[in-house]
Amino acid sequence: MKSAVLTVNTRKEEPAYKRIQNAIRQRIDAGELKPGDVVDSERELARIHSVSLMTARHALADLAQEGIVERRHGSGTFVAPPQIHFNKLHSYTEEMSNLGLETRSRIVFSGIISREHEIAARLGLSPTSRLIKIERVRSAGDEPVALEICYLSAEEYQAVLDAPLDRTSLFAALEQGCDVEIAYADEEIDATQADHRIARLLNIPNGTSLLRIRQLIFSTKGRATVYVTGLYRSGRHTLRIRRFR
Repeated sequence: MKSAVLTVNTRKEEPAYKRIQNAIRQRIDAGELKPGDVVDSERELARIHSVSLMTARHALADLAQEGIVERRHGSGTFVAPPQIHFNKLHSYTEEMSNLGLETRSRIVFSGIISREHEIAARLGLSPTSRLIKIERVRSAGDEPVALEICYLSAEEYQAVLDAPLDRTSLFAALEQGCDVEIAYADEEIDATQADHRIARLLNIPNGTSLLRIRQLIFSTKGRATVYVTGLYRSGRHTLRIRRFR
């Protein structure tokens, strides 16, 4: 007589709240839900997935903590704008492209200036050196997210002024027009507030908190090449730093 073999399925079923989260992520990845779109309410998610209201609430709370959705009191839950992660030296154009976002830049100022003694010194130039100043509002999709001000030596990088910097990155312009390849940057990061002009350019209230990143960018030859001040809308960016011991 053949003995019966009992097989036991040891595979753990995925928690219900994870199934809800994965379903929402899949809709976002597929483009069914876009930044600013309303996400199903806790009650609706509980009904769709046949779970308790507490489980649905747990799922949305975790997604909000990850920055995938935003929960607005009295309004509901919405798909959050993509966050930008600064952990590698990319141009803004490259950063947005990596996130699958369309990049737009509006040039506010482009020209040659003088009497910026401190910035000239940071670039290893004499205090009286003329500098190229390029000021751009950077957007992700249709939303302005940053004001970026770049300074370079006017004598060495004149070709940058002829580059279409409303459509291309400064790094690409330096590489293609000046034969300069960017290698690394020293950064200073702090918080500041938007004054009237910055608030108008970024379409935010005056006094809004901003993330300020100041970069001294070096070429592969170790030469200080660009000094950049970036003013970024807080809540649109995450700074990730890997530390080793």
